[in-house]
Amino acid sequence: MSQFFSIHPVNPQLRLIRQAVAIIRAGGVVVMPTDSCYALCCHIGDKAAMERIRAIRDVDARHHFGLLCRDLGEAATYARIDDRQFRLMKAATPGSYTFILHATREVPRRLLHPKRKTIGVRIPAHQVVQALLTELAEPLLSSTLILPGSAEPLNDGSEIREQLERRVDLILDSGSCGVVPTTVVDLTEDVPVITRQGKGAASVFGELVGA
Repeated sequence: MSQFFSIHPVNPQLRLIRQAVAIIRAGGVVVMPTDSCYALCCHIGDKAAMERIRAIRDVDARHHFGLLCRDLGEAATYARIDDRQFRLMKAATPGSYTFILHATREVPRRLLHPKRKTIGVRIPAHQVVQALLTELAEPLLSSTLILPGSAEPLNDGSEIREQLERRVDLILDSGSCGVVPTTVVDLTEDVPVITRQGKGAASVFGELVGA
């Protein structure tokens, strides 16, 4: 049976944040809000927790997880970011964007795209996630909370609890955060390309990206 915390979306209770971080460090799988959809999250280095998320989502080894990072400095530990990429990311973060970048050796091999050796990086604006990342002091592995057979992510705390209370260790409920996924921007080539238009507006990049 999972724990269920009602947490304030703007001023998250530090006591609950610390309890959530303890659960993550102990190998827990956590449902948490982001600035674009609820997500399943775990510690970046925990293979067993990652496999539990795969099982919940019913996805195979080709499924790509993302990294939730506090800021660009933390992201640069796990992804190679040059000056051009930094400027683009700075214009859009924190926010509802996932950036595809070449990974550094700090990223476990099992998380990489098998051919391109890339990783998806997010710097979310949601205060609950930012508080968790600050307390944890390292990134979180994440996957959008879409259950098998569903077209959209779960977005209601009660429904999430009904569906997953026996499959995850903690549910953080801070109300609706929407069902529109992040905008995905591939920064691995000379010209940045939006590979999925989601919640994040493309206009923040001006004319610097293609579609």
